[in-house]
Amino acid sequence: MSAATAAAHASAGLDAVVPLPDPRVEVRGAAWLEETTGGLLPHRLPAAARPRFPDDFVRLCDEQPAGVRLRLRTAATRLAVEVRVHRVAVDPQPVGPPQRWDVVVDDEVVEQPAGWGVAPVCGVIALDPLRGTTTEHPGPVTTVLLDLGPTDQERRVEVWLPHGETVRLLAVRADAPLTRPRPPRHRPRWVHHGSSISHGASADRPTGTWVATAARAARLDLVNLGMSGNAVLDPFVARAIRDQRADLITLKLGINVVNHDCFTRRSFAPAVHGFLDTVREGHPQTRLVVISPLLCPLVEDVPGPTSINPASPPGAPVFRTAGRPEDVAAGRLTLSAIRDELAAVVARRRAEGDLALTYVDGRDLWGESDEAELPMADRMHPGPAAHRRIGTRAAALLAGTADLGLPVPLLPGDPG
Repeated sequence: MSAATAAAHASAGLDAVVPLPDPRVEVRGAAWLEETTGGLLPHRLPAAARPRFPDDFVRLCDEQPAGVRLRLRTAATRLAVEVRVHRVAVDPQPVGPPQRWDVVVDDEVVEQPAGWGVAPVCGVIALDPLRGTTTEHPGPVTTVLLDLGPTDQERRVEVWLPHGETVRLLAVRADAPLTRPRPPRHRPRWVHHGSSISHGASADRPTGTWVATAARAARLDLVNLGMSGNAVLDPFVARAIRDQRADLITLKLGINVVNHDCFTRRSFAPAVHGFLDTVREGHPQTRLVVISPLLCPLVEDVPGPTSINPASPPGAPVFRTAGRPEDVAAGRLTLSAIRDELAAVVARRRAEGDLALTYVDGRDLWGESDEAELPMADRMHPGPAAHRRIGTRAAALLAGTADLGLPVPLLPGDPG
């Protein structure tokens, strides 16, 4: 039986059709939804930010739905989501493998049968990260099949979209009617901004990124503003955080600054102050945590810029840095220097009275012993097991740091 025939059989009986947008399907974790000719496109940054984007790379990150999920209620056992999907080919590497969609039913992840929970076909977006340009090669409409498991009653369902693919939503089909989801039980709203690791790079599923792992374990309502290669203190990101509701804000800063070699020791701290000043305009007393970079031996004591080594094998990129240790004397930044600067910025602001602001050393989430046990295959991004470990640690740390008074249960199978 061909894949197309198998999909057709699996789709049989999915007679409840909900074209999108529709109030029976809530899109959560997105700033706005653009109705395009190719379908409903979730954006993680507000529409007002788009004229300030410097290049297509930022636009691509904005349109990749890390942390975005569909919420609905249904007694269905199967769903089919009709979509257009684009996967990314980062120059000089080929297009990446299909990314998983996750189904969470009444807070439990439902594992998918072989061939389910992925888009069978896709278009491609070719990205040149150094020039910040993209070229889009459109793909056809396709269907993502999702198994919800057996039931005899209506349940709460979340469908987590793949964190590193662009997804245009057309319709949801099911084998039972969908009803409008109830307002979610109160969970503190967590707005997080960070780099590609926060975006989900090298995680194996959307609920398996460290940010999603932490949010689920600490029972937080996640807004993920992780932006691969683009956490560089952009003012439009600070304004986006300023202007939305948040009970907890975390900013994981530094690695992209080194990777782009875009600040010096002279200019970095004032830029951090400016970013925090803008966030505080909208959230003067909200718990705010500044997190310095995780351990990354490649650039701990050597500056950037970094890039994918063109000699890397296809499908197995490895990063390199063009910086030299002697560049540090000229004020170029390493991760070690950035941690010193971030700690000093937070200490100064706390001394000025901002006691809702705290600092976390990223090496408390991922340090030398972790790197020795689970080394980063590409020298820049932790793998799936590492994401789960980082997320579990972050959940416990953030619940305590933010003084939210929340239980922090470990997720099944997560390491301590």
